[in-house]
Amino acid sequence: MKRLGILLVIWFVCTALQAQSMAMVSGRVVSSATGERISGASVMSKDRSASVITNEDGFFTLKTKEKTAEIVVSHLGYLTERVSLEGHNGSDLVIRLRPATIQLQELLVVSSNPRELVEAAIRRIPANYSRQPQLYHCFYRETAMKRQHFITVAEGVVDMYKTSYTAITGRDRVAIRKGRRLLSSKQSDTLSVKVLGGPVAAVQLDVVKNLDFLLNAEELNCYTMQMEPPTTIGDRRQFVVSILPQCTLDYALQHGKLYIDQETLAFTRVELSLDMADRDKATRVMLVKKPFGVRFRPKELSYMIDYRMDDDGVMHFIYMRTTFRFNCDWRRRLLATSFAATCEMVVTNREQAEDVHPISGRESFDSRDAFFDKVEYFRDPDFWLDYNIIEPTESLDKAVERLLKKR
Repeated sequence: MKRLGILLVIWFVCTALQAQSMAMVSGRVVSSATGERISGASVMSKDRSASVITNEDGFFTLKTKEKTAEIVVSHLGYLTERVSLEGHNGSDLVIRLRPATIQLQELLVVSSNPRELVEAAIRRIPANYSRQPQLYHCFYRETAMKRQHFITVAEGVVDMYKTSYTAITGRDRVAIRKGRRLLSSKQSDTLSVKVLGGPVAAVQLDVVKNLDFLLNAEELNCYTMQMEPPTTIGDRRQFVVSILPQCTLDYALQHGKLYIDQETLAFTRVELSLDMADRDKATRVMLVKKPFGVRFRPKELSYMIDYRMDDDGVMHFIYMRTTFRFNCDWRRRLLATSFAATCEMVVTNREQAEDVHPISGRESFDSRDAFFDKVEYFRDPDFWLDYNIIEPTESLDKAVERLLKKR
């Protein structure tokens, strides 16, 4: 027993030391010009070992294994801010990003051929993106809303394995490590919304690797391209190319913008939105199954994919967001009800090639499955521990509190 007592003391001491080594930095990011909160800003530790994204209210919490002396904050159209934490307790930070200004000579690119620019960026993919397998640790959240209130919330920690960007996506997989969910118990919520595939979209929508989705000659021939005014991402100047459908196919095309680093010609951000001109085509993309007697009317399906350059100049997938908006009504009702579903996935840290092992087919998440069906009930005060997450928005935080009280 004495020996056991010593072991227990050692275990408690080690646990305490581990808890003390975890550091937390929190605050909000705002525009220095307007004071408005900035959503989707990237917040990283100085060594880039941990990162998060600000929520729609501009708030963030970043957890690191050891105290970081500095955090790096960046966002599209703003200058990167390096914030020293010396002499600060790391809480309630207010970080003001300055809007980036574009020098006059950059406007000369407006006369360039956008198709040639996009094709040059495609040829540069092997040089700009990782040629080694990568294992990404990610936070994933999906929510569904009926009008202005949440009807489902599901979130968790997932791993994503990616092969070299010179290889096909066949072995790229996602696995759920832990997750939780909530479902509205209101009797008026006669329809629930589930997103099939969920986190697998980060594999399918990685357009830089999955060239079949958009960046191939056959698909690009279906679009007209135009140079837009340049912008900045993380202090790096970007070409911006807009795309619009110019032909009619038997499936819906996209509207969107491609952001291309001016120095390396790497794709840094892709924003796409499904063309809703033909409702039937859009429905075939968005809808898998619905109850009998319900009419489905698509309103929006948009994607945003972000990439980030590491210290060695190699680009990596960092963030994905998909948004679905649609109306549903029962055939006997006069007024349609609006629904929206949002999925977000952010890479919180990444393992290098020598530490990477592929995700097996047995543990991988199937694109035909719903994340909501694969995770457990929500209530667990210690669920996140030292995991990095996207902080819930004020409205989502209140919605979760209400849903928990009804159980």
